[in-house]
Amino acid sequence: MSVAPIDIIALGEPLIEFNHIEASNWLMGHGGDTSNVAIAAARQGARTAMVAHIGADEFGDSLMALWATEGVSSANVVRDPVAPTGLYFVHHDETGHRFSYLRKGSAASRMRPADLPLDAIRSAKILHLSGISLAISESACDACFAAMKAAREAGVTISIDTNLRTLLWPVDRARAIIHEAMRMADIALPGMDDARLLCGIEDPSEIIDFYSSLGPKIVALTLGETGALIGEGDTVHEIAPRPAKLVDASGAGDCFDGAFLARLSAGDDVPVAAAYATAAASLSVEGYGAIAPIPTASQVRQALGG
Repeated sequence: MSVAPIDIIALGEPLIEFNHIEASNWLMGHGGDTSNVAIAAARQGARTAMVAHIGADEFGDSLMALWATEGVSSANVVRDPVAPTGLYFVHHDETGHRFSYLRKGSAASRMRPADLPLDAIRSAKILHLSGISLAISESACDACFAAMKAAREAGVTISIDTNLRTLLWPVDRARAIIHEAMRMADIALPGMDDARLLCGIEDPSEIIDFYSSLGPKIVALTLGETGALIGEGDTVHEIAPRPAKLVDASGAGDCFDGAFLARLSAGDDVPVAAAYATAAASLSVEGYGAIAPIPTASQVRQALGG
């Protein structure tokens, strides 16, 4: 019996999340941008898989159980017997949310090009990675470029979210490496705040033009509560926002990415996929954490009135 091909294979660092709820109370959950994307896409019906290294620890066990529950393949996840699974903490105040990380020397940071499951990457429809995938270590960065090279040679669509984290690397280095990676990408997924720092450009239309000039055929610029702007060749689509009651915006961009890629892989036109993804992201900010509030396909359809 033949096995259905993977729609989206995501490469990066899964993390364990601790969300500060009140006083000394912390809610344990799961995160890591590319894992969030894989889960968001799976909840929309896409076949997804992770390429990652995690610790042979209880936190790694928890991630493996999560992917099994969510229907995300972990066949290409490596359990490192020495290095730990990375952690992060989310603090909330009147200015929004802030992140603190314990990820130095994590299992994911030890990933190398030689560790890549090239056959799995070459057989997927879309390879997704991010600025964080590139930033966690030099060897992980090399692995990302090797994965993109294999994907390009096999005709696999490449998707990159800028996801700039200035705690991981200086902006100048991030700019050089992320934009070099974008030259290999088919789909660019910058956020507005990232784009301002990386491009030095304020106007959303000019940001679309900038990333399009690097080579991606599709540029999806997320604008938070004002929706999204999508460049597709010479056409720019304005995607209206869906009103939402903001509780926690962490992971909203990942939810957009996963929903957008899921609908593109299913054959939707770009503006249709973007409108769907914008609705999914708006639903995801109405609860705490990166994973729990990600909506299912039926919830998104209901929000869209379909």
